Amino acid sequence: MRTFVVVATLAAFAANVAAFAPAQSVRGNAFGVSTSAGVRTGSTSASNTQLSMGASIDLKGKVAFIAGVADSSGYGWAIAKALADAGATIIIGTWPPVLKIFQAGLKRGQFDEDSELSDGSKMEIAKIYPLDAVFDNPEDVPEEIKTNKRYAGLDGYTIEEVAKAVEADYGKIDIVVHSLANGPEVTKPLLETSRKGYLAASSASAYSAVSLLQKFAPIMNEGGAFMSLTYIASEKVIPGYGGGMSSAKAQLESDTRTLAYEAGRKYGIRVNTISAGPLKSRAASAIGKEAGQKTFIELAIDYAKANAPLAQDLYSDDVGNSGLFLCSPLARSITGVTLYVDNGLSTMGMALDSMSMQQE
Repeated sequence: MRTFVVVATLAAFAANVAAFAPAQSVRGNAFGVSTSAGVRTGSTSASNTQLSMGASIDLKGKVAFIAGVADSSGYGWAIAKALADAGATIIIGTWPPVLKIFQAGLKRGQFDEDSELSDGSKMEIAKIYPLDAVFDNPEDVPEEIKTNKRYAGLDGYTIEEVAKAVEADYGKIDIVVHSLANGPEVTKPLLETSRKGYLAASSASAYSAVSLLQKFAPIMNEGGAFMSLTYIASEKVIPGYGGGMSSAKAQLESDTRTLAYEAGRKYGIRVNTISAGPLKSRAASAIGKEAGQKTFIELAIDYAKANAPLAQDLYSDDVGNSGLFLCSPLARSITGVTLYVDNGLSTMGMALDSMSMQQE
């Protein structure tokens, strides 16, 4: 009798667990999920961690558009690679002035090592679109840009035009990643930032996400995911990160919550952002660069390692894997959140390496 009771109890427990198991489709847009996690071994890239989530998430047949990739050093590339590792088709939007340089690098095999996936194959970028996300439609493009030699031979690079081109090429897509930021006066303190510089930072770094979702949401499958990248300067004072960029990141995070509601109700799309710790990417390395001195990002990395709860390096793939999770069905009920991927630095209220913390 006791055996029967135990077996019956276990059967009931199993039934209850099954009732709460994650669904295999998201609002009619089926994403496959397997139960085994993949572990990467023998990785040679300095940006790679050992854990590969790609083996546990199946995004085959899904299309992901990543806006703002121009090399392999940033978080946008890492997210693209994680999505590709899960089987997604990767298409990219690149700022026109650096498009030819990026394409030449790809052709030369400059990014081959950083393109390696967990099965040994290389990430394939199905198509690259010229994208200048400060322009919503052709009417917004001033004559000085149209005649700029860095834009020579290019057209259709406004957000509206790129969305139409993507729809023509792929129909409905599933994932959009906003990996864009620019502040022309980023090295200036906020007290010295001009109105023009402040608004330019907001336009390129915050409103571009709003516009991107406006234009791409109608061509996204229900159950799709939109994701952006933010920084802790949105809520804490980070000296050296100026020019209105801290304000732009605060706008981005606030807009993430509002857009999660609006896009969720209207299109069934999830909207999230990742607050990533400092990474020595090409773009970040250009902030405050003076001969013989550490750059802003080098100082930020040193500070993070000295003060974060997890005293370890932060790799681009840490953010890439987190982005994959947020864009996958494993996160089907997560929207409107800012996910901190920074070794816990954002939780700290006191600097451990402060002189005042030193024992006599």
